[in-house]
Amino acid sequence: MTEPSGDVLLEITDLSLEFRTYRGPIKALNGVSLNVRAGEIVGIVGESGCGKSVTMMAATRLLPKGSAHITGGGIRLFGSDPMKLSERELQHVRGRQVSTIFQEPMNALNPTRRIGEQIVEVIRRHQRLDNAAATSKASGLLRDMLISEPQRIMQAYPFELSGGMRQRVLIAMAFSCEPRLIIADEPTTALDVTVQALILGLIKHKAMSTGTAVVFISHDMAVVSQLCDRLYVLYAGRVAEAGTTASVLAAPAHPYTRALIRCLPGLAPPKQPLEQIPGTLPDLLDPPAGCLFRARCREADDRCGSVPPLAAMEPTRRAACWRRIEETQAA
Repeated sequence: MTEPSGDVLLEITDLSLEFRTYRGPIKALNGVSLNVRAGEIVGIVGESGCGKSVTMMAATRLLPKGSAHITGGGIRLFGSDPMKLSERELQHVRGRQVSTIFQEPMNALNPTRRIGEQIVEVIRRHQRLDNAAATSKASGLLRDMLISEPQRIMQAYPFELSGGMRQRVLIAMAFSCEPRLIIADEPTTALDVTVQALILGLIKHKAMSTGTAVVFISHDMAVVSQLCDRLYVLYAGRVAEAGTTASVLAAPAHPYTRALIRCLPGLAPPKQPLEQIPGTLPDLLDPPAGCLFRARCREADDRCGSVPPLAAMEPTRRAACWRRIEETQAA
């Protein structure tokens, strides 16, 4: 697959990871490969439990110690292996070089401290600014988030703000130290569509104006279609399809990708039931042999009894589907 230009900020290669439980290891990731380059917005899409957040938490070493074990592959974050960094080095990387916008802003913000205090603390921890300069920068960042009264918001506590306002505060905090990479973990899930569109626009505008790369995690194909340059579709801890957003949406190669697109509410005929993907994700304690989507796939046949490779369909596309691989080879 032809890669876009720009320095590689994050490169994950054949990453396999499992969680140890009393019932046995849960194989959360199985050979995941992806990369993110400077200045681009990359989407990671799939149902809950497919490994989207786990992949990014592994990349930034945010998984709880002792709970997750990498069993194969590797990670390069800004050219270094995050698993080999000291805690001091990690503190420099997190916030200063890579920031995260979490899904639920009420849990991500400290409910006992004012908004301004929290943003200023982040800025002063990673930049050599005095309190006055950091406060001024925090106010400017909130204004960039289309908050008309930043001084009043800085004096407020998180519980005094709406969900959309809290999310804008988190975006401001993520951009506050001018990181090279931001990970946005389903930041619009709990918001109504109007606020959701505003948040997406703010992230895209701010990323483009600063040159910051963004990894956008979502289960919603409609959301990533508005924001992302490239997509990785994950299913049960594996990459099912990868390519430019335009090419994936125009002609999805993997049956799972097509199923996700069919589930978009806007595609349903009036007064007709919404499309759904039958069945559930496979048991990752004891995953079935072959293609993991086989039991839910409309196109499955005997070939799907073995694991399909993530093969090139065209210069900007890859998909892990035997039918698509054979069609490409026959063309």
